[in-house]
Amino acid sequence: MKEIKRYLDTRQGVYSFYFEDLNSGYSYGLDENFQMTSASCIKVPIAIALFKEVENNKIDLNLKIMISKEDMVDGSGIIYEFDEREYSIKELLIAMLIQSDNTATNKIIDILGIKRINELIEEMGLINTSLNRKIRDVVLREKGIQNSSSSFDLSVCLKLLYNKTYLNKKDSNLLLKILCRQQIRNKIPFYIPKKEWSNIANKSGSLPGVENDSALFMISKGNFVFTVMSKNLPNNVYGLVTISKASKMMWDIVDKEMGLMRV
Repeated sequence: MKEIKRYLDTRQGVYSFYFEDLNSGYSYGLDENFQMTSASCIKVPIAIALFKEVENNKIDLNLKIMISKEDMVDGSGIIYEFDEREYSIKELLIAMLIQSDNTATNKIIDILGIKRINELIEEMGLINTSLNRKIRDVVLREKGIQNSSSSFDLSVCLKLLYNKTYLNKKDSNLLLKILCRQQIRNKIPFYIPKKEWSNIANKSGSLPGVENDSALFMISKGNFVFTVMSKNLPNNVYGLVTISKASKMMWDIVDKEMGLMRV
C-alpha cells in the first residue's frame, strides 16, 4: 500500500486514505484520522442513524412524507425534477444512497434532526464525523460551514454494516444491498471489473475542489474497505482521475497478493 501513498504524494491537493483487509486485519492509511469535508459521503452515517431510529421504534420506513416544492434542492438526484408528491421514508433512503439525492437527504435530516443524527454518529464511535448543515445550504456553505468526516470514520461505517455490530443483521444487510446498487461508480469502482460492481458497496461525494469515495468490497478475493478523501484540488476531474487510479493500484495489489497484504 506504500505505492498508493507515494502516488498521492505526487498529486496536487490534500489526500487521505484508509485500507483494511477485514479477514486478516491488515490495515494501512495515510492521514486517515485527518478531518476533511465529507460532501455526500455523510449520507452513509445519516442512513445508519435512520435505521437505528427504526430499530428504536421511533421511525416507520413505510410512513409517507410529502415533498413540496419548498423541500426540493438541485444537484445530485432527480426528485427535484418531479411534481410535489408523497414518498415513503424508505423510498427517500433509497434515493439518497443510490442516486445521492439531495432533496431526499434533507428530508431525512428534517425527520431525524441534526442534533439527534450527531448523537447517533457519536454512538457509532465516529470521532471525526459531524453533520453541521443540510445539503446545498448555500448560506452556511459560504460561511465555510461544511459537513466533515475522515477516511477512517467512513471506513468504520462500512465495517459496522459488514460486521453487523451497530444495526441488526437484517438492517445491516439491507443497507449494504442498497449501497451495492450505487449508480455513481466513477471513482473507486471505475477501473474494477464491472462483474464485481454488484459486490461493491460504495458512496462517493463531490464539492468544488473536493472528491471522496468510500467502498466495501465483498468479493472472492476477500472482504476489505478502501476510502479516499481529497481537498484543495486544482479541479474535480483531476480528483476523479487521482482516486480512480489510486483504486486501480489498490486493486492490483489485492489481485497480486490474493488478500495477503504486505507493507
